[in-house]
Amino acid sequence: MLQIRKTVTDGKAILAPAGRLDTLTSPEFDLAIKEIAANVDELTLDLAELEYISSAGLRVLLTAQKAMAVRGKMTVKNPNETVSEIFEVTGFRDILNIE
Repeated sequence: MLQIRKTVTDGKAILAPAGRLDTLTSPEFDLAIKEIAANVDELTLDLAELEYISSAGLRVLLTAQKAMAVRGKMTVKNPNETVSEIFEVTGFRDILNIE
């Protein structure tokens, strides 16, 4: 189960997924990003409540990063220890703008 909080203000969006971002939930998150990213120049993904991310979730983040690089910027914030370790092992720490 994945819940997504969305906040959009003045060309900036914050998406905050809560739960697991995996094969079952990544299409929903991908759609949420695509709906918002087309209309903003700054996208922040607040991962404070994200418990786990699989390779399917990583693909969604990579796709979003590439799309936002054309329009503006994407920032990832507050990954927990588990998610941070996955970013480190997969090399995503070097690909994503993580704060």
